[in-house]
Amino acid sequence: MMAAALACGAAPAAAEPPDPTPMTTPTPVWTPCPNAAGFECATVTAPLDYQHPQARTIELAVIRHPATDPAHRIGSLLFNPGGPAPAIDLFIIEYPFFPQEMRERFDIVSWDPRGFGRSTAVQCFATAAEYAAWFAQMPKGFPVGHEEERQWIEGNIELGRRCEQRDPVLLRFVSTTDSAQDLDLLRAVLGDQRLTYMGASYGTLLGATYANLFPDRVRAMVLDGNVDPTAWYDDDPALPTFLREDSDLGTAQTLTQFLDLCSRAGPSGCPFAADTPWATRVKYERLMDRLRIHPEGMFTFAVTASTVRTALQLVHPVDAAPNWSTLAELLQDLWLGQTPQSIASMVSVPTIPTEVLPSFAGDLSLAAPDQDQSYSGIEQVYALICSESPNPRDPHLYGPLAKFATLRAGTVGPFWAWVTEACSTWPGKAAHRYTGPWNRSRTPILTVNTVFDPATPYRAAQSMTAHLGNARLLTVAGYGHTTLSNPSSCANAHESNYVVRGVLPPRGTVCRQDTPPFT
Repeated sequence: MMAAALACGAAPAAAEPPDPTPMTTPTPVWTPCPNAAGFECATVTAPLDYQHPQARTIELAVIRHPATDPAHRIGSLLFNPGGPAPAIDLFIIEYPFFPQEMRERFDIVSWDPRGFGRSTAVQCFATAAEYAAWFAQMPKGFPVGHEEERQWIEGNIELGRRCEQRDPVLLRFVSTTDSAQDLDLLRAVLGDQRLTYMGASYGTLLGATYANLFPDRVRAMVLDGNVDPTAWYDDDPALPTFLREDSDLGTAQTLTQFLDLCSRAGPSGCPFAADTPWATRVKYERLMDRLRIHPEGMFTFAVTASTVRTALQLVHPVDAAPNWSTLAELLQDLWLGQTPQSIASMVSVPTIPTEVLPSFAGDLSLAAPDQDQSYSGIEQVYALICSESPNPRDPHLYGPLAKFATLRAGTVGPFWAWVTEACSTWPGKAAHRYTGPWNRSRTPILTVNTVFDPATPYRAAQSMTAHLGNARLLTVAGYGHTTLSNPSSCANAHESNYVVRGVLPPRGTVCRQDTPPFT
């Protein structure tokens, strides 16, 4: 997974994947999911390595909501909400936001990807308590200053060492390519001749990988909040993954929109508003400068900057997730010298992005777990990203890279530089890594992106669409990370028409979000 390992020894990019269907296709036993009315859960056994299917196996935790109009059911629609992260709990939150016609005509299915959550998971500590102790000594948000940088680097070296000791073989088989083969196995298990799929954020990379490994098996595919696949796999890693993806620039552009729209809404609509957009931007910079020296309780500069990044993903709240109005309240409290109390639930102390989580409280930081429970630790995210996406191999380069990101993206830049520093010393590399070509799908693919997406910028969607070749981009003139989490009835109608009937929107179609920010 480390950049040095990624640069050599990967399987040929365009090699055809082994077909899992010669194996006995497992038959899942569906039972009602606990604490999730209407959902059914099952476990599917999959090979650890599809090139050697009779060797070690893993378990995939799967969830579905049956079609609500079974008489007119078309089949199954598989969904990956991004992250990379455990998907089942996120899917339960996201399910009501699927267009009604999709919910009527399809069993909508999701799963915790290999390495994550309830599936066979990467867990580098024997207990949740040990993970919590490691987590507690890591700087929160991202490191600021030489001492915190030392703690961050040494902590990630320790994490990688523990992961290598616990299960070094598993670390080699949690890549996007491995998950794409799981996706094809699930398609077969569900009885569908061809795949109907929706992927959000990181899920767009998974979908694009599947469409090129199995170009004749796609029925319909919607990719919402797009990753640039060529930037993800760039084998000359002068920049870390998310600086290559321009996630720092996307966050900075969305932050500017947040501050400008806040000013136009005025104090009655946005508590942080100053008299003009320029004055509101200056107010934000002055607040952040002050927090560098004088934190407000837990709100250091790094925690606040990371919280801003997280909150920009959602224009309006989904479940208990952050949103722009709540972010404005938090910033105004800090401006007034008050430690925010009423909105502590939205605050995260991120150590890795969801760049890619579509709706959510938005972070793979995964606050320290209950010590009596199994846990989803940050190592699950590193195990995937670091194994396949090259990053600079010298941990001491990340301080200068954070300064570079600050110069081009401001206060939100350092997060995106430091977030993959663990990859510089990570012990595992992906045994299978598909890096292109990306234009092999026989079926037209629908890509969707908001113009101001803070994690997967609009430019990345243009790049994804161009690389896929046989694809059409639906533009949503709006804000936030993914359209599924920041709804547009217009976009939903086009997605339904495509998924149900195969009809793409006209070229150049632009939709708007249903509810603008601060209304």
